Amino acid sequence: MVKILLPILCAVACLLGVNAASAQQFTPEQKQEIELILRDYLLENPEVLRDALTILQERESAAEQERQRLAVSQRLEELHESPNSPSMGNLQGDVTVVEFFDYQCGYCKSIADHVFDIVEADSNVKVVLKEIPILGPASTTAARAALAAREQGKYIELHSALMSHRGQLSERTIFGIAEDLGLDVDRLRADMDAPAVTDEINANLELAQAIGVRGTPAFVVGDVVVPGAVPLESLIDLVNAARES
Repeated sequence: MVKILLPILCAVACLLGVNAASAQQFTPEQKQEIELILRDYLLENPEVLRDALTILQERESAAEQERQRLAVSQRLEELHESPNSPSMGNLQGDVTVVEFFDYQCGYCKSIADHVFDIVEADSNVKVVLKEIPILGPASTTAARAALAAREQGKYIELHSALMSHRGQLSERTIFGIAEDLGLDVDRLRADMDAPAVTDEINANLELAQAIGVRGTPAFVVGDVVVPGAVPLESLIDLVNAARES
């Protein structure tokens, strides 16, 4: 694109008897003439706009990825070692996979098994689970219930059951699932209001925003933020790439 536009700009400069250094001194008439020349060229060659947009999008994407990498590097301890975030797999693993999710997110549910599969497939992976309830009150209730279930040693069980549930969640459904798993629901309700539960959810939401997570699910593998429902094969590739780096 630069090769295409450069001759045009040079021709305009020659035509007007100006150079790049004095471009800021264009008269209104000169600016209008430049605009007309460029307008005619772009109308005759509209593919230039397409190419320009493609390049712009690529540059913006690369810049966003670099911003995310920097943000992740600055928040690694919170991502990997927060004592309030549930984790599974090899807690001393050489690669950590962090998932941000919501129990009412259909895409999260569609790849929920992948998180368990990666732990089974790779004995040297640690998975950290970050609750970010962003899809309404039922999401918040589910997140609080799951985190509170840790007090009864049932986080993973309730997490898996909530992810497996098809359809919208409600308070009645959430506590019904918890009761079916053998949880003391009265104790669960009390533990849901613990400051540690509130702090964890708030910290997760702030962390997600800081590293550029804009929806669920989203993964952080190494220093890479990966949005969306990632296929298991891609997740394995990301783990291997993080290990190699």
